[in-house]
Amino acid sequence: MIRICPSILNANFDDLANEIARVAAVSDLLHLDVMDGVFVPNFTFAPDRAVEIINESVMPVDVHLMIDAADHGVEPYLMSSAASVTVHLEACVDPTATLKKIRAAGKMAGLAIKPATSIAAIEPLLEELDMILVMTVEPGFGGQSFMKEMMPKVEAARRYLNERIDRERLLQVDGGINLETIKVARQAGADTFVAGSVVYRADDPAAMVENLRRAAVSVS
Repeated sequence: MIRICPSILNANFDDLANEIARVAAVSDLLHLDVMDGVFVPNFTFAPDRAVEIINESVMPVDVHLMIDAADHGVEPYLMSSAASVTVHLEACVDPTATLKKIRAAGKMAGLAIKPATSIAAIEPLLEELDMILVMTVEPGFGGQSFMKEMMPKVEAARRYLNERIDRERLLQVDGGINLETIKVARQAGADTFVAGSVVYRADDPAAMVENLRRAAVSVS
């Protein structure tokens, strides 16, 4: 199953309700990037505003926490209506406990890694997570170029997940996704794709989401 997750990082923050509505009918999840200006050099939303967006969204929200001290920073999102919450391995002191906490709250638990982090660091945590997120740009800003050199990590993650057949786990990529790079990431084994600037800079964001899905399916 292919999942397309538009990121509102490049949407109009002053009109988010309409921006979300433009893609809701054709998308699987809304990707919400929460940046604190500490873990990454950019700031997007304070926790209160992020939770407000999550709870008001007309579609399920995939929360990507790019925040420092994620073990504690995850707390406000556990009581929200988010469908999934992803934390960065690099920001957790006890990733096992944090992933368990997310799942106990009824959310999909995602674990993300930056480009410099080895995929092998995730292998001991596979039983605790529902989704691996391989960053295909340095986290912090939208509109960056896709890092094709991350594809061996995606391939390794797919091998890990194929060994776990007790339940479905997702393999997400985030950064530089467009009509060409989505094919590269799909070929490597990704099934869930975050798309920001390519969607919200398009004349018709919904049509772009559909085009991205077709591009991914074409190599399935």
